[in-house]
Amino acid sequence: MPSLWSSLADLRVRIDDYSVERRELAVSDSFTRVTTTVLLHGDEQTGEGEDVTYTSTDHEDFPVDEMLAGTWSLHDYSVRLNELELFDAEPQMGASRDYRRWAFESAALDLALRQAGRSLADVLGRELKPVRFVASTRAEVEPYRELYPDLEFKLDVGEDWDRELMERLAATDRVRVLDLKAYYRGTAVDLTPDPDQYRLVVECFPEVVIEDAWLENGCGEALAGAEDRLSFDAPIHSWADVGRLPVTPRWLNIKPSRFGTVSGLLECIEQCEERDIRMYGGGQFELGPGRRQIQRLASVFYADGPNDVAPSEYNEGPARPGLPQSPLPPPEGAGF
Repeated sequence: MPSLWSSLADLRVRIDDYSVERRELAVSDSFTRVTTTVLLHGDEQTGEGEDVTYTSTDHEDFPVDEMLAGTWSLHDYSVRLNELELFDAEPQMGASRDYRRWAFESAALDLALRQAGRSLADVLGRELKPVRFVASTRAEVEPYRELYPDLEFKLDVGEDWDRELMERLAATDRVRVLDLKAYYRGTAVDLTPDPDQYRLVVECFPEVVIEDAWLENGCGEALAGAEDRLSFDAPIHSWADVGRLPVTPRWLNIKPSRFGTVSGLLECIEQCEERDIRMYGGGQFELGPGRRQIQRLASVFYADGPNDVAPSEYNEGPARPGLPQSPLPPPEGAGF
């Protein structure tokens, strides 16, 4: 059976030119989310990909005149991107290089599929399924629960989480993933690893997936009994990174932009399928087409997982009537 990437590598894409589009969303007085969409144009079609780089200044001087015109296979186009320097200066976060590369790669995949009049599932011989999703938030679940009692959640654990709060959240029976944020540095969501808190998490949430836990300095021992529930996100930018983990995970949060290339993403998905590592999709606060694309990937590969791919409306304001509910219907039409 051909690999996932080999099914796509020879797909042809014609590029006439490209443009970029900046998007902004004022999240708070101190934070404005900025992303840049790459739009590849060819044969009266447009393919889109989104750069989810978090530092807004790194979206300035976005490359707009790279030599991409021509007819390429997706493989040759990816090789061409290897030759390009997509940042004028070193980005503030190393991961941003993968995020920008993914914008150009996903735009080409989208355009190639649109020009072929086919969907990703069609080319890969897969079935599109309804997508289960969770709402990602901190601990403020009550407003959502009042409106949508069946809504499931992925929550970021906070330093102030004590037994009382954990038991209250666990009693809802709607928490599916807890993120311990142990691999972030210098961000607003950093969480210092604490073995005592880890023990409480394991005890209070006996079935919940535990994401990005630290495994040193007593933390690994604190997670005893929960090894089959450990998942990883931030450290994973390739399948090789999975092999570098100190444990063999049974879960992975798949964020395509972290992989940079379509081939790298599909290699990781394929290896997870072969090793029975359960997957679920993750978002990067996309403002544009990237959100649609992570939902489509979930529909093809891990539709039943606790996917952190809720529609963008969940990022654009508080709990309110009229928000889309899980599961999302299978996507329709050609493209990515």
